[in-house]
Amino acid sequence: MGASKRTLVTSALPYANGPLHIGHLAGAYLNADVYVRWLRGTGQEVLFVCGSDEHGAAITVRARKEGLTPQEIVDKYHTLFQSTFQAIGISFDVYDRTSSPLHHRTSQEFFRKLFDDGQFIEKESEQYFDEEANSFLADRYIIGTCPRCGHPDAYGDQCEKCGSTLSPTELIDPRSTLSGSKPVMRSTRHWYLPLENHEAWLREWINTGELDGSPHHDPALWKNHVIGQCKSWLDAGLQPRAMTRDLDWGVDVPPEIPGAAGKKLYVWMDAPIGYISATRKWAEENGGDWRQWWQDEDTDLIHFIGKDNIVFHCLIFPAILKAHGGYNLPVNVPANQFMNLEGNKISTSRNWAVWVDEFVRDFPGLEDSLRYNMIRNMPEQRDSEFTWKSFQETHNGELVNNLANFVNRVLVLTGKYFQGTVPAVHLDATFKDPEGHQTTVSDWLRKMADQIGEIDASIRSFSFRDGLQKVMEMSSAGNQILQINEPWKVYQSDPEAVKPVLFISLQIVTALSRVLRPFLPFTANRLDTFLGCPTGGEKGRIQEILDLIQAGEAILPAGHQTGEVGHLFDRIGDEVIEEQIARLHATEVPIAEEETSESHAFAPEKPEIQYDQFAGLDIRTGTIRSAEKVAKADRLLKLEVDLGFDQRTIVSGIAEYFQPEAIIGQQVLVLANLAPRKLKGITSQGMILMATGPDGGLHFVLPGETLPPGCIIS
Repeated sequence: MGASKRTLVTSALPYANGPLHIGHLAGAYLNADVYVRWLRGTGQEVLFVCGSDEHGAAITVRARKEGLTPQEIVDKYHTLFQSTFQAIGISFDVYDRTSSPLHHRTSQEFFRKLFDDGQFIEKESEQYFDEEANSFLADRYIIGTCPRCGHPDAYGDQCEKCGSTLSPTELIDPRSTLSGSKPVMRSTRHWYLPLENHEAWLREWINTGELDGSPHHDPALWKNHVIGQCKSWLDAGLQPRAMTRDLDWGVDVPPEIPGAAGKKLYVWMDAPIGYISATRKWAEENGGDWRQWWQDEDTDLIHFIGKDNIVFHCLIFPAILKAHGGYNLPVNVPANQFMNLEGNKISTSRNWAVWVDEFVRDFPGLEDSLRYNMIRNMPEQRDSEFTWKSFQETHNGELVNNLANFVNRVLVLTGKYFQGTVPAVHLDATFKDPEGHQTTVSDWLRKMADQIGEIDASIRSFSFRDGLQKVMEMSSAGNQILQINEPWKVYQSDPEAVKPVLFISLQIVTALSRVLRPFLPFTANRLDTFLGCPTGGEKGRIQEILDLIQAGEAILPAGHQTGEVGHLFDRIGDEVIEEQIARLHATEVPIAEEETSESHAFAPEKPEIQYDQFAGLDIRTGTIRSAEKVAKADRLLKLEVDLGFDQRTIVSGIAEYFQPEAIIGQQVLVLANLAPRKLKGITSQGMILMATGPDGGLHFVLPGETLPPGCIIS
């Protein structure tokens, strides 16, 4: 099952200036963990690396706010990350940190090689400087009035009120966060990577999967929004990217390089090198060769990230690796979209989040329930949403009523009728399948092999939601086998007829204990205990049962003694969920009064229309497949929208509020029968419906649930 080559898997380095929330889990960690655990289970050689990203201006800003040193901040959150990941079952082979001496050495060696090879250019630019603090200011050290929405405390890189991406020079009345004074512009020199020199090969690599004229990866396996965002950047033309900054916290530019004094590596150069230094740490501690994982062509590199990191992992880091030479490039970057919370975007500044460390503290034993809900609603192709009610429903309706119910009935009946021992049956013994047809034990074992193969295919195509659904379908089929065969009734008159029913049910439970482990590792351990099997261990255990099934053998042999039966899951009551919802709202940090919806000046109603006028509007669901800026038009984006039955070009005046690469895959509502009109020479064939929010910004109007393109809104 699968290839025999090695696979190096990375998850985005979490930024060490705050705790982890469920959006982080859904974006880059649970999906990677499922993938890695599955590869281990099928006997493949895989290494899973990650670590804390501990440099950058936001660390020092957080340190100033909390009255701590940057080192104290990163120590605090690095420790919290380690305990949180362990508690929720993320199975890194190594979890490192970018403040380690090994990482600093690795990053400096990397920079020095690029410098010696002439891969950088030096550029002088004007940047803000705080004369009172005698320091150049990184973007996050500058605040001012947002030119888009008027928010008085926008940062130099982003306005957290309207979400606009900014540059420091766009701010109105900028001021330094260090001293509060108005900064001045001052010249400074830095090293830049000329990305435009890499544009041609990057375009070929992204579009065709070829690298230096040879096949490298299959772009058909990459997600559409990943390809779309990369193409948008490439089509806009790549520009030189700064690789250094004027900072006092970070990795020093190698001191032997002229002009290095006071310069640090830009965090987006040193952070991804953290994957390499983490691998080096693992190799040092385990007697391995880190080069085998990064420089051997028989190793596949896969980055799991959120969609906000696509460009860095698909364009900038590959350019850095290729400029250095000798390193593998990723064969896939299966970036997830974002997860929202109770109808709103997760916001750390507003404390609108479900914090993972608090969840595992408040819900001991329900770690897998959260994993299950996150994977079931994973934002693989579009944004998804977590609600406490849906968490309760998936737990009670699927984990309790389906999985736990099936396992309990099988083991209790086995204990009652056969003293907990797997009954002996012939492989040609028959029972009724879920459709009521007579089938043999051997036929159902073959069916189970096919089911495991389908799960394998889903996981290897990064469709983890689909893989989990297929696992639960195995449990559903087991429940149906019990229900239609009714062993509790049949046993009184024909005990022999019950044996194949419980025998095959025990095989299903055992298979579930193996294929569930990548998704629900704690539950898999409990299942092993109930079955009387060894707990823990992953290497080859999925392949082991598949080999037995394909050989026509049982995976839990006759005569095996099962263990003591316990509760797999208990129901979650309404009062528990209501308490969490109330707590979420009670601890939310309110936004400033001028930002609240109550103070929003609502536009007057438009003139009354008749129903026939409304009925004439053809409003349909659509999905944005590509987006690009319209030349010489600051406000316009050219969108290609999938309506299911048609692909439409739509020009929309939303460029001030959305970056083109950020809305690939976004579901929208489209006025489909609007008469075409030309805008900047482009024929626009419809209108995207938008809402003006209290902040004055535009927001997509979405259907209440995810729907396929082309559905009519009425």
